[in-house]
Amino acid sequence: MRLLYPWFLLGLFAVAVPVVIHLLQLRRPRRVLFTNTAVIRQVELLSTRHRKVQQWLILLARVAAVAALVLVFCQPFIPAMDERSISGVDVVVDNSFSMQLSDAESGSLLDKAVGEARRIGNEAGNQLRLLNAGPGLLSKAAYDNKLDELRPTSKAVFVNKYVVGNGFGSGSSTYLFSDFQKTAFSVGMLNKLATDGEIILVPLSGREMGNIYVDSIWVDDAFLRMHTNVAMHIRLRNGGRAAISDCPVKVFLGNRQVAAFRVTVGAGQAVASVVQVQLADEQLALGRVVTEDVPVMFDNTFYFTLRPAAVIRVLEIGGEPMARQVYDNEPLFNYSFSKVQNIDYGMLRQANLVLLSEVNRLDAGLRDALRGVVKRGGSVVLVPTAHTTARQSYEQLFRDLGLGTVQWEDARATPELREVTMPNVREPFFRDVFGAQSRTVTMPRVAPVLRWSRTGMDILRLRDGESYLANFTSGAGQVYVFSAPFAKEYSDFTAQALFVPVMYRMAMLSYKSEQLPAYKLTQEAVSLHLPAVAGRMGGPADATNLKLVKDSLTLIPGQRVVGQEVRLDLPVGMNEAGFYQVHRQGKVLTTLAFNQDRRESELAAYSAEELRQLVGPNRPNVRVVEAGNAGAGLAKFRDERTGTPLWRYFLALALLALLAEALLVRFGKRATATQRMAVAG
Repeated sequence: MRLLYPWFLLGLFAVAVPVVIHLLQLRRPRRVLFTNTAVIRQVELLSTRHRKVQQWLILLARVAAVAALVLVFCQPFIPAMDERSISGVDVVVDNSFSMQLSDAESGSLLDKAVGEARRIGNEAGNQLRLLNAGPGLLSKAAYDNKLDELRPTSKAVFVNKYVVGNGFGSGSSTYLFSDFQKTAFSVGMLNKLATDGEIILVPLSGREMGNIYVDSIWVDDAFLRMHTNVAMHIRLRNGGRAAISDCPVKVFLGNRQVAAFRVTVGAGQAVASVVQVQLADEQLALGRVVTEDVPVMFDNTFYFTLRPAAVIRVLEIGGEPMARQVYDNEPLFNYSFSKVQNIDYGMLRQANLVLLSEVNRLDAGLRDALRGVVKRGGSVVLVPTAHTTARQSYEQLFRDLGLGTVQWEDARATPELREVTMPNVREPFFRDVFGAQSRTVTMPRVAPVLRWSRTGMDILRLRDGESYLANFTSGAGQVYVFSAPFAKEYSDFTAQALFVPVMYRMAMLSYKSEQLPAYKLTQEAVSLHLPAVAGRMGGPADATNLKLVKDSLTLIPGQRVVGQEVRLDLPVGMNEAGFYQVHRQGKVLTTLAFNQDRRESELAAYSAEELRQLVGPNRPNVRVVEAGNAGAGLAKFRDERTGTPLWRYFLALALLALLAEALLVRFGKRATATQRMAVAG
């Protein structure tokens, strides 16, 4: 047995107090009343013998009580059987949202982890670190305060941040308290743990329950219009281990509830529901999908935004405005026409769709501008010309856009019109173009003047299988290529019913929303297209002084310009889901919706046995120990590492000694009086 605080042995001098009291009681004269002198000697002999035994027993009980109390303060313990050279104790408490799961006994897993970590701190002395609060050593009081300050967070302090690869576990005994979710913990993390320290994995298991959360939402058409029904798909998933029946789900746009339904989802399963919503105005709509399942509630609200599509800017370059009849009278489009001789390059840089219609000469400046359109995500439609003088510049443009080489038809041959085959209505390009019922459509007849070597996605084909309209990916945008001019001797496409929906579809697909409906709090950065400051030409200066504001919380993210985008690095303190406004110079530029990481909603976790299988025999410094007192529990493990504390046993001994003293004082007098009366009779 060893003593943790041996200087408290000085308290044994307090044993002198009951000894002094005993000596004083022996010197006190006692008066005995009697009537018969014949029995004096016998009564005195009997009373004195009994009184001496009683007093010695009382003295012994008092001395034992004082000595036991002194040893309680000395903190005696039996040394550990397995004594190792450990420089200190490091503790990591997983405080992610999944730790809100109810414990099998009571409270949450986080409460249980904090309690176990506190017990570790009681036995670790001063060589103690709570890695959630940083790498510095902590006193016992500071350690307990840091444990009390732990709150659930979406950016949990866990193995991959504080232990893996940073050496914090080197030479120390590191305890990891977690539920060890299968989506967050992997063999790769085990491979990166420090090998010269002791790692103790303490899995905490909760009750089996279900947890419904929004996995994703999407709309059928990215081009959203006001006062038009939009089919919004909501995919709900049960990340728990028990089925949930009739879970209420509500959908809100602003403060108005627009849909409500119930779902039944099995454990680990997902279902998708479709609701119809309408955007009332051109403002950004702030939406929420609210599920009502308990007790796991951190992911019950999914935030998203919907913005009506902006006007699509279409620029046609050519000799005659062939597409004016398609776009000019439709408010969805902002149509402009320019001849090759007087191109407005400022307008070209802002266009979503550039239609190059039978241009006979493509100079280097125009080719560079078209390459810039697809680089920033716009679309280019190429309608070739039959003039042989333009072929070389078209070939160069094809190479600049990454479309490969082209082959031209013999210019001396008479154009031979061939019929275009009916397109497949199931192809994504023609979705909703022909309506619910199939109709007979008169197909155009065309005479191709070129072929291309690179394989793209054929949108329209001739009956002999040759491509008429193909789509190619170039940079961040799209390139659409017709194999025949729109001139009457080469095509009657502009006079057919298919012309308008095809041109509409290419324009609509050229539009890309500048922000996503929702973001995750765990992602590192967000890329946005923001409007330029009035009076400036745009550029890096426009990306300065951006702030993220949520209610009274203001955060300043890291900011830098990447091409045409502004990249915002999310601050570390950004942990709460909801809507964050992007401010610049006091003006609200847009609002972003942030949600918790979906991985936290998946409650499937490794059991202690599964963790042992992951650890395997090749990691002798990693141990898996269950929390609790039974079996190979953490309490037994601590006793093996730090020794068995005995102070509680000495405290029980002190209480028993005080009880024995009370019994001797109370019943000893009664026995003496009874015995005296018997002798007198």
